[in-house]
Amino acid sequence: MQKPKLKFWDIWNMSFGFLGIQFGFALQGSTMSRIFETLGADKDSIPFLWIAAPLAGLLVQPIVGYLSDNTWHKTLGRRRPFFLLGAILSSIALLVMPYSSEVWMAAGLLLVLDASINISMEPFRALVADKLPDSQRSYGFVVQTLIIGVGTWVASNLPKFVNNTLNVSNEAAPGVVPPSVKVAFAIGAVVFITSILVTIFTTKEYTPDQMTAFGEGEEGAEKKGMIATILSTYALMPTVMKKLGVVQFFSWFAFFAMWTLANPALTTHIYNAGKPDIAQFAQIDDEGTPLVDTERVILFKSDQSKLEYTEKDKAYNEASDDVGSKMGIYGLTSMLFALLLTFYTAYNSINRKYVHMGSLILGGIGFLIMFYIPGQPEYLFVSFSLIGIAWGSILSMPYAMLSSSVNPNKMGLMMGVFNMFICIPQILAAVGGVVFLHKLIGDEAIHAMTIAGIFLILAGLSNLLIVNKKAITYQPSIDNE
Repeated sequence: MQKPKLKFWDIWNMSFGFLGIQFGFALQGSTMSRIFETLGADKDSIPFLWIAAPLAGLLVQPIVGYLSDNTWHKTLGRRRPFFLLGAILSSIALLVMPYSSEVWMAAGLLLVLDASINISMEPFRALVADKLPDSQRSYGFVVQTLIIGVGTWVASNLPKFVNNTLNVSNEAAPGVVPPSVKVAFAIGAVVFITSILVTIFTTKEYTPDQMTAFGEGEEGAEKKGMIATILSTYALMPTVMKKLGVVQFFSWFAFFAMWTLANPALTTHIYNAGKPDIAQFAQIDDEGTPLVDTERVILFKSDQSKLEYTEKDKAYNEASDDVGSKMGIYGLTSMLFALLLTFYTAYNSINRKYVHMGSLILGGIGFLIMFYIPGQPEYLFVSFSLIGIAWGSILSMPYAMLSSSVNPNKMGLMMGVFNMFICIPQILAAVGGVVFLHKLIGDEAIHAMTIAGIFLILAGLSNLLIVNKKAITYQPSIDNE
């Protein structure tokens, strides 16, 4: 018995929750480094402060994948209980995050936020495989990418929109996150929970009996414990997953470099408006710590020093708003790229391998351009447009290739295990990899974007390792009869 093909709006509704998930990730990606800088972190320490994010994914996703494979709630089904739990926790974390008063507090909340987002996200990947026949899976992942693109673009522009349109200030006292960022995170929390609820209420899951009828049940299968199942899955990882893992390693190292260091790199190199060092303008003690009064307000050397700091900090906040807005372009481009793929793959076959390879190489070129445009932020449109093509492919092609090559009975677990190839490169980058590599070129943070470009091109070329025809070849999802 074959699964019925779903209509576009059915696929759209089942993927709509990704809008909220991406709001969470995009606000994190475009704003988290700005929050760390505001709280006093230096640029070289920022990647390490992000380590909580990939660690959370590495630990949470395989566990959630296993649990969602083995869950059935009579009302919410198999995957939707995790959508709801993750949405509630993520929304709370988003509301609290910008009120962090210390770097360690923001880093801890990042761990909570990323773990919560992963609880919702991993089952969404598996839901596509649960609901769609193989012929529609690329189509489903592309629609998912389309929604992710919308979320990335809108959420990345939120701080600038809140400042310019809602007239909420993007300035604050030293060490305090601006009100515009706080409002943006609150909006993100509302969008997160609302979009997840749309998917929960509009999408029904197949029952265990129906999955068995489709040949994807687990009747008669040997039941193991969670740890044993996860470890055996790592040990029996299919060849396609391992080769895709090489592609993923270079891809996610590159994007982690962007998320962690794009703000200090671009505000300094392209806008000439880096975060001012408060110690240069404030009264300091023998250890170089700025002095504060009884109300914990910074004591400046003079009124002129305070004015100079305020002007520089205002320029930094405006540059950061614009960097976030420009980063949103990669979400918009990925959306348009996904839209083109959606229409094309509905009626035509594609070679997933070469589509992904070409997309990643274009993204790498986008990163390399950044070094050559100091003082010309308008050209970031070109850079992030090319990066968006790579991002749109990263969010669809690897999952489509993988879902056609693994045991459908363990789709949630497989998607969770596959996440190790996303998390491990980010962890390596966080513990010093990206800073070490870019300092081989120079001390300036902009060289991290050059490393990102080189790694994304290597990711593209790594697709040549993939030779499995079932993974590579995609057939149309809609019959042309």
